[in-house]
Amino acid sequence: MDVMRCMISAHYFVNPLTIITTLIYVTAYCLILGITSPRGFIMLRTVAAAAACLALTACGTSPATPTLSTAYELPGNAVYPEGIGLDPRNGDTYVGSFADGAVYRTAADASRAEVFLPAGADGRKTANGLKVDRSGRLWVIDSGVGVSVYDTGSRALLARFEAPGDAPRFVNDLDFGADGSAYLTDSMRNVVYRAVIGAEGALTVAYDLTTALGPRDPTVFELNGIVADPAGKFLIVVAMSAAELYRIDLTGGAEPIRKVMLTGGDARHGDGLDLRDNTLWIVHNLDNTISRWTLTDNGTTATRTGEFHDPALNIPTTMVHSGERALIVSSQFDKGGPLDQTGTPGTFVVSAVTEF
Repeated sequence: MDVMRCMISAHYFVNPLTIITTLIYVTAYCLILGITSPRGFIMLRTVAAAAACLALTACGTSPATPTLSTAYELPGNAVYPEGIGLDPRNGDTYVGSFADGAVYRTAADASRAEVFLPAGADGRKTANGLKVDRSGRLWVIDSGVGVSVYDTGSRALLARFEAPGDAPRFVNDLDFGADGSAYLTDSMRNVVYRAVIGAEGALTVAYDLTTALGPRDPTVFELNGIVADPAGKFLIVVAMSAAELYRIDLTGGAEPIRKVMLTGGDARHGDGLDLRDNTLWIVHNLDNTISRWTLTDNGTTATRTGEFHDPALNIPTTMVHSGERALIVSSQFDKGGPLDQTGTPGTFVVSAVTEF
């Protein structure tokens, strides 16, 4: 291996002072041992440089730089998309319009989406949280009502669940437990509902986080994104204004709800979540940022390991991984949408981030 090339590569991974310090110590060590011949001196320094390089970095490689691009376009001038769901069977993705409840479908390699469910279908006013379950059914949340379930082949409505009671509600996001149950957040009531196919009707409050969250302004949205541990042990939910994550135990433990200990950052403006193994991504909507975290201690602690920021994300709301790409909804809520009624949006797109 070319040691010099290795050391140049290491520059991009570690502080160059680390390698320089190592070589200084080696030089001193040579003098102590009485190694004064040019051959012996160079050989020991070369071995030390290679060892330092191998120990601190993968020699000959450089860290990947995240890149942002357009994955595909959404038809319409006032879409204001919010949620995205991936069908793992074929790579199709579904995106919902917060403005009118339309749902769009895009094939894995397509550059433009098509309308899957038209605006207002089945009385739906919004389409925010979307997910495809293991049986290929598409779940679509209408924030002021509840969630509807569709057959992705026939587009037929299969089931409907509504939030109970008359108190203000904002059903927001969902994911599925290992047993197929759907868990949904309510950003105003700060509860997590449970829904099971075959038990249609009112959503059931499975977990109430109001006590864990403490006093909150009832007009401020709090619980937002939710993601399930693939092993079926827990859920992670984000409290967006509190900048916190909460772990919900699905195994019947004595402490079902607990705050996740965060190191290296916080979850402020956290919206959608995505989880692969023990790596968690948080979409920070108003910050135009995606952060990456490592979960440890069975999901009770999280350490931030990276951050990607780009104004071109245009108020991202949620994301899903399709292969090695992260597909991110660029809502443009601040351009004539829910956050600003005076701006003018550009073409509505789903963005793609690679190498992050």
